[in-house]
Order: sequence, then structure tokens, then C-alpha cells
Amino acid sequence: MPERLRLGVSACLLGERVRYDGQHKLDHFITDTLGKYVEYVPVCPEVECGLSVPREAMRLVGCIGAPRLLTQHTGRDLTDQMLSWALRSVIELEKENLCGFIFKSKSPSSGMERVKVYNGQGEVCGRGPGMFANEFMRHFPLLPVEDEGRLQDPELRENFVERIFTLKRYRETTDGEATLAALMEFHQRHKLLIQAHSPEMSRAMGRMLASAREQEAAAVCGEYEARLLGALRLIATPAKHANVLQHMLGYLRNLLTSEEKKELLLLIDGVRTGLLPLIVPITMFSHYVRKYDVTYLRGQAYLASHPLELKLRNHA
Repeated sequence: MPERLRLGVSACLLGERVRYDGQHKLDHFITDTLGKYVEYVPVCPEVECGLSVPREAMRLVGCIGAPRLLTQHTGRDLTDQMLSWALRSVIELEKENLCGFIFKSKSPSSGMERVKVYNGQGEVCGRGPGMFANEFMRHFPLLPVEDEGRLQDPELRENFVERIFTLKRYRETTDGEATLAALMEFHQRHKLLIQAHSPEMSRAMGRMLASAREQEAAAVCGEYEARLLGALRLIATPAKHANVLQHMLGYLRNLLTSEEKKELLLLIDGVRTGLLPLIVPITMFSHYVRKYDVTYLRGQAYLASHPLELKLRNHA
């Protein structure tokens, strides 16, 4: 069995009763669906920084760019306690080989974004990330991150899962001493996947590899990873998917009958117009790739960028 990818996660989303009121926020997609393919590293900033369960609720107060973490009723300032722990925690998390993190939305410690910040009169004056989440994202700027609220959106869910599985494959490719040959092979297999997110960045990454020298492999590896994760952060739109499928059709054009080509073109148009989920043409293309043993397409991660059982390409 291949080693499962590792994800950081807010502990309450796994059902751990660590919230301020002694409850949890169990998320069944995280535990029951994605959890079949992932090893989680649970984190509860509030408990791990030394606070009890239950405890007084907290909120962010003051300057939007650098708010304080205060208890809601007594006004106890926990900023230094939380920040001191967070700075140590992110260093410890470097050892976990995380491929990403799922945060608890709206949490003053773990919210990824849009956490309420209050002024001295108790009014909302802005929004921003929670205190630990902010430190995590600053320390790991390239890692894919999401919160359980945003993961309810089918497009954001697919994008996040695609990023973490691609990062896992990339790390397996570059494990040990990276070589330009390994990077080029990875890029070749992921070319269509990257194109579905950003054709321009895909071409730029290909040019970078083509012009690199072997002795520069380590530096190129770091730059390639940054560009890869930057490209995949962009949402793959129906139009971009349709263009990739049209490109794939070119590899089958001389193998298919005219009726088969017409059928694929109709499916591609269905994706472009948003009437069909991506899984429909992907299933048909996968069938023809196996039937005619089309080597280039058979090796493309685009056809199976994450486990089909997650059903992430079933939305239109």
C-alpha cells in the first residue's frame, strides 16, 4: 500500500470535543470520505496552547492587520500565549510532511479567512484569518489550505483535493535527489492537468525545464514546485476543461469513427456550456485510451488526478 498523504486539520472537525463549549464540529466528508485516503494530523490551537475545555469564548479585537485575541466576557488577553505557541507549533509541523491543512471556519484561532474582528465598542470592524491559521499560512505559503465551510462548494472542494494529491505525487517524484529527468517526466504526465488550470503557466514551466541544466536541478525543483502550486490554485473552468478535452481528441482523431468523434465533440460542448459534469467525457476518453492504448494519454494525470470514488468531477 502506498503511504497515504498527510493533512493537518482542526481537531474539532474530526469529532474531538475540544471546542470552547466542550462540543465538536464533526465533518463527515473529512472523516468518512476524504479520510479513506488521508492520514490526519489534528491540531487544536486553543487546547494545545494551554487552555481548558470548556473555556470562555474568544474573539479578535483591535487592528485588522494585527488583532489581539481576547476572551469575550472578561477581556483576558491571550494573544501572547497563542502566538508563542503558534510560532513553536509551525516549526514542529515541518516534521509532519503535510500536503495541506483544513481549518475550522470562523474560528478566532483557526479560521482561514473572514474571521470577524471587533473594535473596542464590540462592533465588527473587519475580517481576517484566525491567529494560528495566519501564522501557519505565513510559514507554509505554498501549501494548499481550505476550511470546512468552503469545502461545501464543489469547485473549491475539487480544486483543494486535486492540489493535495498532485503535491503528494510531486514529492514522490522528487524524493531524495531530484533530477531534471524526473521533473520533466512529472511535467509530461501533468501537462494537461496544469493546462486545465493555466495554459500560460504550463507553457512557462515547460520552457523553464527545457532551458535548465542538470547542476541547477535543486534550484529548479524549488521554483517548479512554487509554479506548480500557484497554477493549480487557479480554478479550472469549464472552458479550460473543454480546451484540454479538445486537445486530447487530437490524439484519438485517426482512431475513432466519425460517429465516435461527433459524440465526443457533443460531450466536450456539454462541459463547455456547463450542461454536463466533467466525469462524463473523462469516462469516455478513458475508455478509448484503454481500447486503443494511446501511450501519451494513458500516462496523463488529468484522467485520474484524484480517486474517482471521491466523485469530485460529478458536478456540472
